[in-house]
Amino acid sequence: MQASRGVLHYAWVVLGALVVVMLLGSGLRAVFGVFIKPMEATFGWDRAALSGAAAISLLLLGAAGPVVGWLADRWGPRRVILFSAIILSVGTVLSSRVTALWQVYITSGVLMGLGAGGVGMSTGAALAARWFEARRGLVMGLVGGAMSAGQLVVVPLAVWLTLNYGWRHSFLWLGILMLAVAVPTTLLFVRDDPAQQGLRAYGAGRGAPAPGAPAAPPEGRTTVAEAMQVPAFWLLAATFFVCGYTSNGLVLTHLVPHAAEHGFSEMHAAQALGVMGAMNILGTVASGFICDRFGRKGPLAFYYGVRGLSLLFLLYVWNVPSLHIFAAIFGLNYISTVPPTTTLTANIFGRYSVGSLSGWIFFAHQAGAALGAAVGGWVFQSTGSYSWAFISAALLAFLAVPMALAIREAPVSRTPRPSPARAGLPATAG
Repeated sequence: MQASRGVLHYAWVVLGALVVVMLLGSGLRAVFGVFIKPMEATFGWDRAALSGAAAISLLLLGAAGPVVGWLADRWGPRRVILFSAIILSVGTVLSSRVTALWQVYITSGVLMGLGAGGVGMSTGAALAARWFEARRGLVMGLVGGAMSAGQLVVVPLAVWLTLNYGWRHSFLWLGILMLAVAVPTTLLFVRDDPAQQGLRAYGAGRGAPAPGAPAAPPEGRTTVAEAMQVPAFWLLAATFFVCGYTSNGLVLTHLVPHAAEHGFSEMHAAQALGVMGAMNILGTVASGFICDRFGRKGPLAFYYGVRGLSLLFLLYVWNVPSLHIFAAIFGLNYISTVPPTTTLTANIFGRYSVGSLSGWIFFAHQAGAALGAAVGGWVFQSTGSYSWAFISAALLAFLAVPMALAIREAPVSRTPRPSPARAGLPATAG
């Protein structure tokens, strides 16, 4: 049954809990750039070596996507989120104790990468798609906004802790915060499916399609093998690869050290990331609103075009206000690609395929992010500047524009397959 009119649907409670957990998880995923220069000063490691740890973290974050998406589709997102939050907390705490480079690769690279992957977009999109039939674009925008808010909150907190107590204590307290907040929030409020609360998905049977949206596809799952035969899957993966390279990989990893190399203080760089995070929230929520009303492909192409222009502008940043202008422009479309990408996935392949297929699409994102992080370190090590790295990112962003426009939004044909009872899903979902 649906919640009575005027009574808050439990879907919004689940979404609120998901936002809190993803806020912390995405914030921890984003902090490594803050620790690059302090760890260089402590151990004498070069930029390329530390960038390698960031690249491994980003790659494993993506590699976890298909696995956790598959697990979320079959066993339920709640268990995946809970277990991953614990791994992320442990990896963050252990990062405070490292004394050798290989330990950084294990703690910040492997454990934090895998943990963040489990509380990332694959499980978040799978959970949101189960609970929301209507307002799906807006909801995905809010989920993306949670990732942005994590950057807004956690990165400046990490800088403040590092400046006042050192990078080791910063890692330690951030890990404790994740464990103390994310685990009880998941246990108390997150549920795998509306059926567990005696409900149907929010808006089930009454959500009007957005202009230009295809007819609702039949329920069931699209396997990865089936999706790989559809050009839209490859275009979604390719554009999200560009998203990862240009955002998490290059800018998030290297903006703080890039700013420091140009005379900006670490706090000024952290403030710029804060501005970026604030604009992320606005841009991502607005993107979800736009997707629900005006379609997805056009906005997605526009976001990549603006991103390319903003990366070229970064080459000419000369003072703190111009740095903040870059952060504001880039922040507006930093994660705004998430709502159109995830809603296109749900609309084309079906909502019970979102976890596993988004996992593979997100893996492409993180492969791009890993490459971007590594290329940034290699380019700086070779040339003493990040300029060519940012130029390469701008060119890729421009290439993503026609790829986004080429996506055909039409539901694929597939044989309906009921979800396993263990996941708590009804055999015939509404």
